[in-house]
Amino acid sequence: AKKIGMPEGSYTVMKLELGNLQSVRDFVANLKAFKSARPLNHLICNAAVYKPKEPEPAWTDDGFEMSMGVNHLGHFLLVNLLLEDMKRAKGARCCIVGSITGNTNTVGGGLVYPQADLGDLKGLASGGKKPIEMADGKPFFGAKAYKDSKVCNMMTVSELHRRYHESTGIVFSSMYPGCIAETALFREKRPWFRKAFPWFMKYVTGGYVGEKEAGERLAQVIDDPSCTKSGVYWSWNGGAQTVGRWDKSGKPKGAGGSGGEIFENTQSDAVKDLPTAMKVWEYSKAAVGLSDKEMAKGMKP
Repeated sequence: AKKIGMPEGSYTVMKLELGNLQSVRDFVANLKAFKSARPLNHLICNAAVYKPKEPEPAWTDDGFEMSMGVNHLGHFLLVNLLLEDMKRAKGARCCIVGSITGNTNTVGGGLVYPQADLGDLKGLASGGKKPIEMADGKPFFGAKAYKDSKVCNMMTVSELHRRYHESTGIVFSSMYPGCIAETALFREKRPWFRKAFPWFMKYVTGGYVGEKEAGERLAQVIDDPSCTKSGVYWSWNGGAQTVGRWDKSGKPKGAGGSGGEIFENTQSDAVKDLPTAMKVWEYSKAAVGLSDKEMAKGMKP
């Protein structure tokens, strides 16, 4: 905020550690106290960790594998604890950032090994805590752990929409802002990769998106009047060389790269798997210790 010149007093920084469930609960309590009677109208869940080169899992303070614990479970608890307050707001919106890497119907998710695959959710069904390393109960694989967490993010949005949109009016959405190749998300990668990857995405695939443009896209989803449809996975048809820009009817298609138009993207069959999404919801609820009393009223089963 200081870097871009936002005036003091126009924002407030509050502590939130998604890898610690008590910190999530403390943040919610502090936020409610800070804003007093005003309802929360916009919620963006954008934090993520990515540990592709680690041979062994890192763990959150509560004992969850770090990628799943921070990217999915921390956000799952945060959103659910704030819904009852958000439903009092007019035009409330909630966006959980997704990724093409969690969609197996894309190049990044389907052709780049490994693919996201929650399997039978054996690990999450068993509580998801140490020594359980993956949602499917299999041994740790850092790149897959990230992709699995993004599938859970997008399934959570679908379930929030199905369970709460009709009764609360809250608009729930996910989005893929493009490949922000210079973000700190890749801090775990080797130095040569961090240097070469932005160049590759800019000049070979055309899929590169700068942080400023990515932020503008996120702001569009959470604020633009054209993005009031709930349950949508938004993308932009930019300058990526591996996809066409418009179909025969003149509508944008594909996803990736700078520029282009916003459109409703198609999620993979795995992400749209309702029985699995319902299990992810119930297993996640149990894992984070979320009680029925804490959840927003009016939920569909």
